[in-house]
Amino acid sequence: MKMPSQTTVFEYDTYGDAGVLQARKRDLPAPQSREVTVEVISSALNHIDGFIRDGREEEWTEEWPRRSGSDFAGVVIARGDEVTRFPVGSSVIGHVSSGAHATFLNVDHGVLVLKPREVSWEVAGGLYLAGATALATLDQLRIGVGDTVVISAAAGAVGSIEAQVAKYRGARVIGTCGVRNFDYLRQIGITPIQYGEGIAERIRRVAGGPVTAMIDNFGKDGRDLAIELGVPMQRYRSSADRRDLELQLLGDDLESVAAGTDLLRRASELARVRAFTLLASGVYPLTDIVEAYADLARLHARGKVVVATHPVSTFRTLKARDVHEAS
Repeated sequence: MKMPSQTTVFEYDTYGDAGVLQARKRDLPAPQSREVTVEVISSALNHIDGFIRDGREEEWTEEWPRRSGSDFAGVVIARGDEVTRFPVGSSVIGHVSSGAHATFLNVDHGVLVLKPREVSWEVAGGLYLAGATALATLDQLRIGVGDTVVISAAAGAVGSIEAQVAKYRGARVIGTCGVRNFDYLRQIGITPIQYGEGIAERIRRVAGGPVTAMIDNFGKDGRDLAIELGVPMQRYRSSADRRDLELQLLGDDLESVAAGTDLLRRASELARVRAFTLLASGVYPLTDIVEAYADLARLHARGKVVVATHPVSTFRTLKARDVHEAS
């Protein structure tokens, strides 16, 4: 294809909700020696994007205007002189600190991995931050055979990957969630337990023995529950721990980038062999990114909310979860 001279990016000039995002045309130079130019096909929305955008992450020091998005998948359309991998036409998955919500990107080849043929574009575009966070957390806790692990918000993107990969590693997994997500967790092989009063007793009854680890993605009373269940604190991870890990995975220093790419490579391989399936519960045109963020902000999406640059259709269908909530 003819090399485009411009890209459309989503930027913002002030803190606020998703309404501050603006689509802007920016020049797209030829890739430098270590860079490739990627035509973005899909890109994910992450909760941490909103925390940065509304100013809650005060340590984030990106210059203004700021750009949105960290996960992307697309097709290589050009590459620099020093790049020997990723021939033009390669399907790739990648990550950036910010700026993935765009039509074209110039990125260092070190942030890319090849997209497996078995992984759909929607899943590929949502794989980086959720997959890397999940794998890094499981690695830290050394989850494996003989473990019984409780994972809260197990129907979300990070939680669902953690739960499925923990099971793949040989652990017994109990996922906590609302009743409306029970069938979904059962479909991916995870035992569901309802939030609320008496949760510790319900978990003990299902576990039938010691709970050896707990991952709290929900952020409410997680530590107290872990203590009540007798989980050693060194094998407990809180939602605050997850936030710190995600910020680290968005770092642009060489060590953080390399670690992130290695985790992305592992996540893509695990997705290829179906060690986990990642549900794209909402796919929106990139131009509808504000609506997509509103969907994410309701905290009811299973899996990932994704934006696409070339959607087959912009026709909006009613989601099963919306029907359930309305009733």
